[in-house]
Amino acid sequence: MRPRRVEFPRTAEAVQRAVTAAAAGGLQIKAVGAGHSFTGIAVAPGVLLDLSDLTGMVAIDVERRRVTLRAGTRLHQVPAILAPYGLAMENLGDIDRQSISGAISTGTHGTGARFGGIAAQVVGATLVTASGELLTVSETENAELLPAVALGLGALGILVEVTVQCVPAFVLHAVEQSESLDAVLARLDERVDGADHFEFYWFPHTDRAMTKTNTRLPESAPRHPLSPVGRWVDDTLVGSGLHQIACSVAKTIPPTIPPINRLSVKMWGNREFTDLSSRVFATTRSVRFREMEYALPAENVIPAFDELRALIDRRRWRISFPVEVRFAAADDRWLSTAHGRASGYIAVHRYWREDPTEYFAAVEEIMLEHDGRPHWGKMHTLDAAALRERYPRFDDFTALRDRLDPERLFQNPYLARVLDG
Repeated sequence: MRPRRVEFPRTAEAVQRAVTAAAAGGLQIKAVGAGHSFTGIAVAPGVLLDLSDLTGMVAIDVERRRVTLRAGTRLHQVPAILAPYGLAMENLGDIDRQSISGAISTGTHGTGARFGGIAAQVVGATLVTASGELLTVSETENAELLPAVALGLGALGILVEVTVQCVPAFVLHAVEQSESLDAVLARLDERVDGADHFEFYWFPHTDRAMTKTNTRLPESAPRHPLSPVGRWVDDTLVGSGLHQIACSVAKTIPPTIPPINRLSVKMWGNREFTDLSSRVFATTRSVRFREMEYALPAENVIPAFDELRALIDRRRWRISFPVEVRFAAADDRWLSTAHGRASGYIAVHRYWREDPTEYFAAVEEIMLEHDGRPHWGKMHTLDAAALRERYPRFDDFTALRDRLDPERLFQNPYLARVLDG
């Protein structure tokens, strides 16, 4: 689906004019940030607003450690904005190419049992509603709407500003190593609870887990960053270049996948370093893939993961991409995948030249049996009827949508599927 026209607003006023014009012309309008989602959440049937020029800092409150950013600001730009003030974002995911508005609108998250997703760090926002008016949500204005607006799927309006609660700048001590998968699973609760940030990857057809354990330290702590050459070898040469070759070979010759995966585990190897939080959280990924991710109650992660392993063995599939397992604290955002419950995330991937349908459908069935909620920006098949059962505040959100956008100016096929009905 291609939009009728594309606009590049630089100001909130320009967004207002675009929304008013779209409404007058009978066209639906959507905003896009970095286009990182695997779903059609930002597809524009009529007018597409590209927020690439709506970037930068609007204001900062150093005493309260809060920064207001324009909606199109990319996550990788935020550390440089905050650095002069000795601040940082509390937590980030392993990709930092998204815009701040896109990241919160789709429920982007990192890992860490005591930390919420990026939307949970939002304390205020300004959006343009279907009437073309600015709606400000903060502690003093429309505060009751924050849990909906901070993770709104783009269904309530066009975000133009986002206020984020920051923390004092910090460094992370990172330990990444290959371990016995069975040993990791046997002590998973202990590992998750005992670390600030813990996650692991499992390459199918192996018995190894690649674990990542990050410990938060004061900004003044000694730093031992990866050397530029070491980072290039690990992230670019091995993590991207050789993985790209491996995926291409595996696509052509599937029986090579198990030995390739075993080799990948050995080549990625172990490393330990200490660096600024943003440099540790984010990694470089250039191999194209498709992804599905489900959030589960934390206690359901191991049984669901065990069923996933058994599924791959039973179907005799050859899966070249690793399975990723992360964790997050409960939050109060109405459509957050972690709403009201401590959560674990299981993400599955397939190389972009491989058809993910059969694999993803079977994995999705397992996730749903374990009370899973799909990531809004990643592939899934659920509709409004299925999602309503999984979100206690679903009807509250759709009622707010009816009030703010009764004519469905911000509608598209994806939102129609997941919110209507």
